[in-house]
Amino acid sequence: MDLLRIAIAVLAVWRVTHLLQAEDGPFDVIAHWRNGLRRLSLAGLADCFYCLSIWLAAPAAYLLGSLWMDRLLLWPALSGAAIFLNHFAESSQQVPSYYEEPNREEKAQCFVAEMPEGSRWEALKPTPAPSEFTILSCAPRYSGTQAQQG
Repeated sequence: MDLLRIAIAVLAVWRVTHLLQAEDGPFDVIAHWRNGLRRLSLAGLADCFYCLSIWLAAPAAYLLGSLWMDRLLLWPALSGAAIFLNHFAESSQQVPSYYEEPNREEKAQCFVAEMPEGSRWEALKPTPAPSEFTILSCAPRYSGTQAQQG
């Protein structure tokens, strides 16, 4: 057992697990296979990356190890390494590459600032509502009963 074979096995377990769990495959073959498992109430087998990596690491560990002790140790190690690679691959996709602050001049912070001078105070007056709570803020009038009706 050398490190190159172990590294290749880790990459193979990750790639096949990712293919079966997250991709549709050519001509949607994998998607149809996952839907078939869902109809048989076995969706957890194909939807869970952790579960699928355990099952796919078993044959890789069997082929890679020469002794039973090696195979038993390689089985969770290959699955864990595939899960680690998956976390690394997913975290790199979630970071936005560009973020721009909104221009403050485009939109006022408070709708009251945009209202004519005479109606500003009436917009901020509390509205009696027959409810348990009324929220007063620099926003449109809101009460619990209005939310339940709408």
